[in-house]
Amino acid sequence: MPPTEDLPLKADTPAFWAGTALASPLVLLNDHAHLEKKAASNALELLLRWPEPNPPEGWVQAMTSIAIDEASHLNTVTRLLARRGGRLTKSHRNSYAGALRGLVRTGKGLHELIDRLLISALIEARSCERFWLLGQATKETDRELHRLYDGLYKSEAGHYRVFVKLARELPEALGVEQRWEWMLDQEAAIIAAQPPGPAMHSGWVAG
Repeated sequence: MPPTEDLPLKADTPAFWAGTALASPLVLLNDHAHLEKKAASNALELLLRWPEPNPPEGWVQAMTSIAIDEASHLNTVTRLLARRGGRLTKSHRNSYAGALRGLVRTGKGLHELIDRLLISALIEARSCERFWLLGQATKETDRELHRLYDGLYKSEAGHYRVFVKLARELPEALGVEQRWEWMLDQEAAIIAAQPPGPAMHSGWVAG
């Protein structure tokens, strides 16, 4: 059984997606590097956004560990990108993440924080699925990329679980399960609406 079947995602990426994403590997690696940078920045921003008066148990340690992991992944991906003749671009757009951020109840206190944690979990879970697919697609064709993606999916699965756990432990977390289910439905529609191409969160078209 593919390990991605344990993920809560409500839209499965078809296996052929990986071939489209890998058509331009340097573009894909650049996109991947920017996602790792944003993931590290997100964890550091959430680090000090716990509800007063005190952070839930393990909050600071969890965010710190995730930031360190993502920064390490960024280092790995940028080194691989450079070694293959590519370079990290200064600008980057991710319409998938932008659409997810549009679901956040901005200015609503704990509700906003819960949403930000759940959005972070969604991105990590989808990335986990994509890393596994890319790892499978490169198993026989590119051992270097295979090692990269095969190793990363395990880390992303752990991250998504941490974000959901922290959301469930917040004060006044009543309704988190319903909100999580709703966001999973929204994410399925958002990812399916993305254009195909060499990006970690690109969409797909039927073959």
